[in-house]
Formats: sequence, C-alpha cells, structure tokens
Amino acid sequence: QVQLVESGGGLVQAGGSLRLSCAASGLTFRMYTMGWFRQAPGKEREFVAAIRWTTGATYYADSVKGRFTCSRVDAENKVYLQMDSLKPEDTAVYYCAADSVPPYRTTVHNEGRNYDAWGQGTQVTVSS
Repeated sequence: QVQLVESGGGLVQAGGSLRLSCAASGLTFRMYTMGWFRQAPGKEREFVAAIRWTTGATYYADSVKGRFTCSRVDAENKVYLQMDSLKPEDTAVYYCAADSVPPYRTTVHNEGRNYDAWGQGTQVTVSS
C-alpha cells in the first residue's frame, strides 16, 4: 500500500500562485498514476490533473489547462502541482491520489474510483 501526504495549501489572492506537494511512501515502486482531485464545499470531487509515474505523461482538466502544471521527482517519490493564475473558483480541498495496486485502472485517469490511495487533503483558498 502507498501512503500519501499533501502540503502547500493556503490563502492566496486571485492571480497568484501556489505549489502543492504530495509525498508518497510505502510500496511506491508499484505506482502507475498519480492524480490530483479537488472538492469545493457543496460540490462533488472533480479531477484536476494526473501524471504517469514511469513516463511523466500529464493530463489536465479543461478548467486548469494552461494554468496548472503537474510534475514528479522520482528520487524523492514526490508529485507537485504548480498552480498559477489562480481564480476564486479554484478554492477547494485538494487531494493527491495514487493508482498503485495491479491491475492498474487509471487508463481512465480522471475518475477517482480508479485510485486506491488518497492523502488527507490540503485547503486552497483564492480570494477575489
């Protein structure tokens, strides 16, 4: 099993930037995809971004494309979400997730049900 811990959330003004980190531990050698999701109050959880651990291929929701960048550092077992040009509608709790148990299911990377490990979440608040 993989354990995930997010950090880096906070309060920022619209137009500002934040960088979220997700540190993975445990059976990290089995990770196939790492994903970022978010959930705003009263709304359903939604996909934000994902990265294939071995290839580095990235995927983004249309709402964040061009503003957010997902990256990983293999040696540190960390995934980052650089968030630029933040908008008030980006306000949410952001969660890191991992698909780490074969058979891997994140050929469909934007569905939370395909991930088997989740972090505790970190709050991002964007003021207008």
